[in-house]
Order: sequence, then C-alpha cells, then structure tokens
Amino acid sequence: MLTGTTPQGVPILLRPLRSEDSAEYQSVRAVNRHWLGPWDATSPVPVTSARTFDDLVELFQEDALAGRMIPLVIETDGRLVGQINVSNIVLGSFRSCSVGYWVAQSVAGKGIIPTALALVADHAFGELALHRIEINIRPENAASLAVVRKLGFRDEGLRRRMLHIDGDWRDHRSFALTTEDLEGCTVMDRLTHTSQQSRARHTEKGPTD
Repeated sequence: MLTGTTPQGVPILLRPLRSEDSAEYQSVRAVNRHWLGPWDATSPVPVTSARTFDDLVELFQEDALAGRMIPLVIETDGRLVGQINVSNIVLGSFRSCSVGYWVAQSVAGKGIIPTALALVADHAFGELALHRIEINIRPENAASLAVVRKLGFRDEGLRRRMLHIDGDWRDHRSFALTTEDLEGCTVMDRLTHTSQQSRARHTEKGPTD
C-alpha cells in the first residue's frame, strides 16, 4: 500500500485489487469504456470464455505472490478511480520491470497518474532494488506521453506493431528510466520540481509597455 499527494493537493492511495471491488471497478470501467477503449490491450486470438472479475483478482494475486507483478488500484476520496500495475518484474542481472496505468476521465488532469507512477517507481527502485523501469505508449496517446515526459523518462524509440491494442497490432514508443538517470534524486522529487517550474511559468508577469 502506497500513499501520496498530487502537486494539486489531491491525496491518493495505491492498494491491491480485492474481490469486493468488483461492482465499483466494473462500473468505473463501463463509464469510461470510450475513454479507455483506444488504449486497452486486446487478444489477437479468439477468446472462448470471458474472464471473470474473480479470475482477474486471482491471477493478479498469484503473480504478486510469485514476485512477477505489483497490481494496484488507485483511490482518491475513498473512490476507485484507476489502476497502475508494475509487471514483468525480472531480477538477476536484468532487475527491470514494466509499468502500465489508466485513470477515469472524471479525474484526468489532476496529477493522479504522474503521482501514482512516481510512487511506484520510487518503490521499485528502493524496496525492490530494480535498475530500470519501462513504459510503452501508443504515439497517439498524448495524455500518457505527457506523464512520462513530466517525470523525465527517456524516449528509447518506436517499436513497430508491438502490442495488440483496441483490436489490432499497434506501434508503441518505449520510455525508460534507470537509477543512474535520477542522479541521487527520487521520481517524486522530479514531479515536485517539474510542477513548481510549471506553476512559476504560469504565474510570471508578462512584458509591460
């Protein structure tokens, strides 16, 4: 469980997905179907039976216990508003992971995903002692691109037809961050610094006659 506050002052809680979240989780996903659809992973092969919510929770719990994944939902004001998953965790000489996320349209633009990503990145680099975090984003997803750029993830280039998203194989841009990139700072430090710079730019007085 991780907690933090966005640069806009919104408190957030990151916690494991639970079976009792079923109704709220599925309601949020249904309301945001058109908002999230273009970025949702899909299966390239016919699916013979639909996965239930309990199946999803059980799969996440198994992967978490095996150390392959950290699946978390995002709460603010006691409401479930999104999800962020640390997946493909590999130790040994690689010590790397991937991160994916989504947030409800009603709270988009409030700094929730940048803050959630900063929290899990600092946890991955600190508690898990990972070396590299990777995030793959469709080039058309301007909102998600803004998140990784705000936190200083490096653009490692285009991967052609990398993932099956919204019914077809889609190009993605790969972004990464390593411990060396942080130069002794935390990812939350980067978020705070970037937000302070942004506020300063928006409050600067313009030229006078």
